[in-house]
Amino acid sequence: MSALTSLLSPRFIAIVPAAGCGNRMGAERPKQYIELNGKPLLWHALHTLTRVTRIDTVCVVLAPDDTWWAKFDWLALGPHLQPMFVGSDTRAASVTNALAELQASEDDWLLVHDAARACLSVAQVDALIDTLRDDPVGGLLAVPVADTLKRADGETATLIDATVPRDGLWQAQTPQMFRYGLLRRALALHHDKVTDEAGAVEALGLRPRLVAADITNFKVTYPQDIALAAQILRARAGNQADEHND
Repeated sequence: MSALTSLLSPRFIAIVPAAGCGNRMGAERPKQYIELNGKPLLWHALHTLTRVTRIDTVCVVLAPDDTWWAKFDWLALGPHLQPMFVGSDTRAASVTNALAELQASEDDWLLVHDAARACLSVAQVDALIDTLRDDPVGGLLAVPVADTLKRADGETATLIDATVPRDGLWQAQTPQMFRYGLLRRALALHHDKVTDEAGAVEALGLRPRLVAADITNFKVTYPQDIALAAQILRARAGNQADEHND
């Protein structure tokens, strides 16, 4: 690759919104700072993203009044980690604020990842980048729905109203990867109507690509999820140690 080509190549920038409080965890501290295998929950996603060699910068978007970040040592994650105290009350608003602060070109790729998806692997991120780097729209990690889906009735929310066909249904995950210019336009127009970046891009009439991942990249939401995430991370660390010893 020539020096000129290298300069013109789009960068890959990760954004991790982490300004929420995670009420469903019922913890005394924000969910992203709950301990998981001796580290804050947030640390694990950041650790993975900072080890992806093609990612230039990892931006973690924190609430302006966040007092927890400074209580932990993040130096081991390296110089590519950039805290941004511009978070807001919704994911879309936090990402929008981060995009406004970034020095990025229209064609740079943004990978938005949930802070609570602690079991993301480098291989999953590499697969996403490999699949989408030349895509005209972008896309996201996802898994096909395997379980039978039931829709609850609108009154009690505990009685079945209908069984929903699962054919063709996927469960969205993160990272969700779109170019800076496209994502900024999509969120500016549709930030109040969507729950993820792909939804905002879809609202423009575009079709993001689904990139198959697996269920280990799940979102820690409830207290019992911590134990499952801890088990996955310990098993993965053990496998890596075994491979190194071999």
